[in-house]
Amino acid sequence: MSDKPQILKIEKTFPLERGGELPALEIAYHTWGELNEAKDNVVWVFHALTANSNLADWWGDILTDESALSPQKYFIVCANILGSPYGTSSPLTINPETGAPYYSDFPMYTIRDMIAAHQLLRDHLGIKKVAIGLGGSMGGFQAYEWAVQEPEFFEKLILVVTGPKESPWRLAVHSAQRIAIEADPTWRDHDMRAGEHGVAAARAIGMLSYRNHTIFNQTQADEISKMDGFRADSYMRYQGKKLIDRKFQGYLLWSMTKGMDSHDIGRDRGGVEAALQLIQAEVLQISIDSDILFACDEQEWIASHIPKVTYREIKSLYGHDGFLTEFGKINVLMKEFLG
Repeated sequence: MSDKPQILKIEKTFPLERGGELPALEIAYHTWGELNEAKDNVVWVFHALTANSNLADWWGDILTDESALSPQKYFIVCANILGSPYGTSSPLTINPETGAPYYSDFPMYTIRDMIAAHQLLRDHLGIKKVAIGLGGSMGGFQAYEWAVQEPEFFEKLILVVTGPKESPWRLAVHSAQRIAIEADPTWRDHDMRAGEHGVAAARAIGMLSYRNHTIFNQTQADEISKMDGFRADSYMRYQGKKLIDRKFQGYLLWSMTKGMDSHDIGRDRGGVEAALQLIQAEVLQISIDSDILFACDEQEWIASHIPKVTYREIKSLYGHDGFLTEFGKINVLMKEFLG
């Protein structure tokens, strides 16, 4: 599979849940493996906030022969989400009315809008059923939403450190990130560098929730006594610059956090508990003991309300980022779950 995504162009109006619309839609996606004759070997991977549709960039171990989801056996699909800078329609897309990027004129969108885009890609690919849906963090938001919308579409779901609704704690983290972006007076400018200082600060705030006290003590401790120039400081500044270099423009990141805030499978469905009861797929739900963003007690409560669920907890020093760094442990649990 090429590193360059395939692009599906939808030449019709794409309505959005919050009332706006796009005159057309582009969806960037990657696939690996071959769709079998029965079309029953589909794995749909949902990527998290700052990732993209190319699994080789951020979850490459999934594509190896040792993976429970090896492309030697499965047809793997990963689509770039609406609003992301990696090929699907976003604030960086050209606005046909102006001939320039939308930037802060791009309309607000939700997790349900992301699923509507995924469903268009599903129809284009001729997929009738997904054997396994896999999502970590924000990727799991999408998996939950789609599994509630179309309960018979997924046979199995693997959900890693994620949830069916945004919590007040995560909403507060997003709010702090947006406050940092909004403090940069350029954040709504129609420019690729708009809000870059705010983006760097927002990324640093995010890193504090993705990792934790223990892992920072292990990885960012200075070997000698200092009065300035600490490793922890340079690490946070490096993470901010790296995100800016990856095209996460000010308004783009601001609107993505707003999209995450919208996540609530219980909205207009009688609440989260009632919505969870709609899930027909067999679910493997994985938590990480050191994750402060999706705490284990929350994960256990969620699992207790899913009809067909296997709940597992892994140990990791890496906190929330363990869903990316601990693939070996996750792979073992996936193999057990899939038999």
